Amino acid sequence: MDVKEAIESRRARRSLVPVSIDRETIEDLARCASLSASCYNKQPWRYEFVAGGEKLEDMFDTLAKGNEWAKKASMIIAVHSKVEDDCLVAGREYYLFDTGMATAHLILRAVELGLVAHPIAGFDEEKVKAALGLGGEETVITLIIVGKLADKIDPELTSWQKEAEEERPERLPLEKFARIFD
Repeated sequence: MDVKEAIESRRARRSLVPVSIDRETIEDLARCASLSASCYNKQPWRYEFVAGGEKLEDMFDTLAKGNEWAKKASMIIAVHSKVEDDCLVAGREYYLFDTGMATAHLILRAVELGLVAHPIAGFDEEKVKAALGLGGEETVITLIIVGKLADKIDPELTSWQKEAEEERPERLPLEKFARIFD
């Protein structure tokens, strides 16, 4: 699979079945994230890979209503950073952008490996910090829900979630988000 194929096949799927995720796979995902560009090579991204046991159950307890589907995940990756790890250029805080780029690398590698890697915003940040022992200065940017795509749509999903499983939600036309000066 090339990069364009990974981009085109990446979807925020919610119908998951368990899959074994070994340490080698986790290290592979982390290495791919580590190769991302960052301002002055500060590499502000931090990842907590929770791939089983009691800690994964603790992470399930941080999920917001509507994300119950994520309790079928085989792994949750907490993505976090802090402003102190940033490079400040003309007052701009780059740590969120840099961490987002690195996370995109990780997600695309997961897709290439045949995994679903679905980032979510629906979680309680303070509960995540408590579950993982993160400091108050950390910003938990997203949780990435990781699993294997099920053969059938999960009947427990809401109607709009089922619809999004069946067909990729519509993307904005280029003229809505891209201006081209040539």
